[in-house]
Amino acid sequence: MESLSNTFLLHSSKPLSHTSLTRIFGLIYTTAISILLLRHCRTLIYSPSPISTALFLADFVLAFMWLTCQCFHWNPIRRQVFQENLQQVVAEREYPALDVFICTADPTKEPPIGVVNTAMPVLAFDYPTEKLSVYVSDDGGSEVTLYAFMEGASFAKHWIPYCKKHDIVDRSPEVYFGSDPAWFPETDEIKAMYETMKSRVETVVQNGCIPIKFEGNTQSEFRKAFCKYWTPEFSPRNHPTVIQILLDNSVDKDSTGGVMPNLIYLSRQKSNHKPHNFKAGALNVLLRVSGVMTNAPIVLLLDCDMYSNDPQTPLRALCYFMDPNADPKLGFVQFPQMINGINKKDIYASEFRLETQILSLGMDGLRGAQFMGTGGFFRRRVISIRNDSKPVRISQDVLASAYQAASCNYEDNTKWGSEIGFQYGSMTEDIYTSFRLHCEGWKSILCNPKRAAFLGGSPSSLNDNLTQMKRWYMGFLDIFFNKYCPITYGVRSMNPLQALCYTHYSLRSFWSIPIIVYAFLPQISLVNSFPIFQRVSEGGFFLYAFLFLGAYGKDFLDFVVVAGGSMQRWWSYQRMWLIWGLSSCPFALLEWSLKSVGVSTFGFNVTSKTIDEEQSGRYERGLFEFGVESDLFYPISVASLINLLSFVKGVMEVFFNGRLEEFFVQILICGFGMVNSWVIYEGMFLRRDGGRMPLKITLASMATVMAICLASSLFFK
Repeated sequence: MESLSNTFLLHSSKPLSHTSLTRIFGLIYTTAISILLLRHCRTLIYSPSPISTALFLADFVLAFMWLTCQCFHWNPIRRQVFQENLQQVVAEREYPALDVFICTADPTKEPPIGVVNTAMPVLAFDYPTEKLSVYVSDDGGSEVTLYAFMEGASFAKHWIPYCKKHDIVDRSPEVYFGSDPAWFPETDEIKAMYETMKSRVETVVQNGCIPIKFEGNTQSEFRKAFCKYWTPEFSPRNHPTVIQILLDNSVDKDSTGGVMPNLIYLSRQKSNHKPHNFKAGALNVLLRVSGVMTNAPIVLLLDCDMYSNDPQTPLRALCYFMDPNADPKLGFVQFPQMINGINKKDIYASEFRLETQILSLGMDGLRGAQFMGTGGFFRRRVISIRNDSKPVRISQDVLASAYQAASCNYEDNTKWGSEIGFQYGSMTEDIYTSFRLHCEGWKSILCNPKRAAFLGGSPSSLNDNLTQMKRWYMGFLDIFFNKYCPITYGVRSMNPLQALCYTHYSLRSFWSIPIIVYAFLPQISLVNSFPIFQRVSEGGFFLYAFLFLGAYGKDFLDFVVVAGGSMQRWWSYQRMWLIWGLSSCPFALLEWSLKSVGVSTFGFNVTSKTIDEEQSGRYERGLFEFGVESDLFYPISVASLINLLSFVKGVMEVFFNGRLEEFFVQILICGFGMVNSWVIYEGMFLRRDGGRMPLKITLASMATVMAICLASSLFFK
């Protein structure tokens, strides 16, 4: 007799309707690119010059990046879950236990009350509480973070039953009370509890010390959790393991007498003499400690600022994991990394709509979407050596084993970080780990519900954004330049198109080559009255016009029509692509090269999640936040000024000498650069607020442009 579960459909998938048209356009565009590159080759053979060489290099990189990007568009699919059928399937099998990992590292940049607000909706998931365990990894070893969660654990005993009783959807207290919530008889009391808890936590953070006595915790717990560990020798980079069980589902009850989920604070042991491996190292410790303490077969990974926006998200993931017809090689289910609190124009392109709504769909149609660092549900056996799913009851012996698993010597002479767990060797351990899993034959699924499963924050200043992108690009380079290179090892180990998708990601810093060439070479040539492109009346002009309009037109349609974005946000995205190419990309290449030859560079830096009121106001008005004297601002300032100067010179050439046909393409490029640089000009010359471009950067950029013009005049003589 057929099993009951086989009669209920849990999920389905279908290809995007426009895929055939995309493939046809890709073929036409590839032909045009080939013609352009052949023209470049002919020029290099018969009349080579530094300018023709630079243009060939720029167009070759553009062509390579465009072609690898087309692999994402070969077979994109959309999926749908039928959660209403899950209950019938679960009736045959019990819910699997779920371990949730929340990672934080620096209480000054990641406010503890914000991390508590990430944990609260997870603790309140619509999931059997006896099956749920939440682990908070505090890689900074901050006593104020532990204090915040001690207070949060007490508040959770009232918050969880309140949310479930009234079927609250926004279960992050800050989000719920910050909106216009439905009001129930006990709402005022719950809000007062939250405000009191929040005030105590923020006072402790501000003072930097823990009170001797505080509500909800006994004096003996205070001595155990703080006096024992936070000695004068304790530092963020050198301290013992700290494990504190804040909620135990075998003991703790909520305000209505219901079972509470487990809540466990963990700060792994660190030593100045041992590598920390940053987030990947913290995740591997979480895998080992949770495997000893609760050993759930499914684990969810969340960044500290990515709060749950839908309490039924775990059930959506189970529609894939518990499907009786699911692929046995399904390793993880990824929910897109969605951002909230973005201003109307999304001036820093923080939502990454193309990556989360287009490119990830393309990978999902191949071997599966990449892990995005947060919002991923993993089968434990895929990333950990502990493959049994037998639950564990917390005891003193179990705690002793957990402390051992969190020690900094545990990984010595093991395969952790190389063949087991999250992979070391790249600051983008998320993509590197999923790449290695896909190479081993595991598959993944993108689950993209209409209501975002998780929402998080993003940098609200340009410097933070560029620094974050630089770190990612450096991590991508680590992935490409090792023995598991996507274009060699990857092509042999997985679907070649999937390998080329990873190649595209790992080489993104090379966008800097064409962007720098086209941001400076046509402009410098125009300043010196030297044409470098075909006249408008010549055939080469129309080839360039088709390639430019085709690329931007396709990108626009993907962003606005397919992904549902706005024109304003598309403009912000393509503008930031140019800014990244002039700053984050070349700095990533430089720092990675220096690191490769043993020259020390800046290490891992947590992106700040704090923001002052003035900066927040400027961000909401759509103003770029410069403010600091960052080296990353220097190249974009120089490029904006050189485009302005060359455009003026080009207009003068046309007005006085009538050379429009000769310089039309160069003037057009300069004009395009000027339009994209308006926010830079505004920050340099028009603004007087605290977010304007620092005067030192402006003056240095002006001096550099003058030097470039003088030096180039000697070259073009």
